[in-house]
Amino acid sequence: MKSLRHAAGASLAVVALAVSGCTYASEESAAPEGNSSNGGPSSNTEIIGSIKKDPTLAAMVPDDIKKSGTLRNGAAANYAPAEFIDTDGSKVVGYDVDYITAVGKLIGLKVTTANAAFPSLIPAIGSKYDVSVSSFTITAERQKQVTMTSYFKAGFSMAVPKGNPKKISPDDLCGHSVAVQTGTAQETAAQQKSKACTKAGKKPIDLLSYASQSDATTNVAGGKADVLYADSVITGYAIKQTSKLEALGNITDASMFGVVTAKNDGGLSKAIQAATQKLIDDGTMKKLLTSWGTEDGLIETSKVNPES
Repeated sequence: MKSLRHAAGASLAVVALAVSGCTYASEESAAPEGNSSNGGPSSNTEIIGSIKKDPTLAAMVPDDIKKSGTLRNGAAANYAPAEFIDTDGSKVVGYDVDYITAVGKLIGLKVTTANAAFPSLIPAIGSKYDVSVSSFTITAERQKQVTMTSYFKAGFSMAVPKGNPKKISPDDLCGHSVAVQTGTAQETAAQQKSKACTKAGKKPIDLLSYASQSDATTNVAGGKADVLYADSVITGYAIKQTSKLEALGNITDASMFGVVTAKNDGGLSKAIQAATQKLIDDGTMKKLLTSWGTEDGLIETSKVNPES
């Protein structure tokens, strides 16, 4: 699912927080340096505040959502810097939140973001949530269940404890413990790699799947697991927040991330696609991502249900 964060760094508390218990943030998580008290880079608050409603885009919103005036977003807020809990202990912040909030401004809707477990998000689309912007890699399997509109790109990457004490090769994880977040594309990829190990007569991967990405990161940093396997944005961010991790190998499997809406969303995905494209074309998207150090994930064209 996710590029390196190189903007103002956050303290180790962010990683600790993101690895302690709330899926992308930890109990003592600290906002990245330079963030406003409202969460997220202060420059993004100004950028989003300056966005005006586009009547043409707003007219594309389904009537029921337009009438409510609110776009309900669900996210697993434990995936810094994409979506995580701010220092107030409840507000969800991150580049995904800034992005969908900007989309909301363009289409004339107030965006609310609720924190929920990652595996629960897609099943709740269309009932509890109108959208889910939560670092979902676009896959054919997911597109059988929901509509996905591209807005970002990233790859898979791995990290190991500093110095790679077990001398692990990124091309051979057989017999090693690999920490992932439950329900992610990396979990599926690790399962496939483990099967290949067994088929080759080697020991399978000891797959450690955690509900929280923070827990996965913490356990690798603490030496309880050998390898962290996550989106490149997440791995890069974790490495920058602690001196206990280093990259293993290169970024692979570059993929698009998608905004999740219902299979039959009444045209909501088309409105989101058009708004996303406007943010890309006028340079707003690049500004928002640059504030978080994730501009490498910028795409040129947003599409509804692109080929995965």
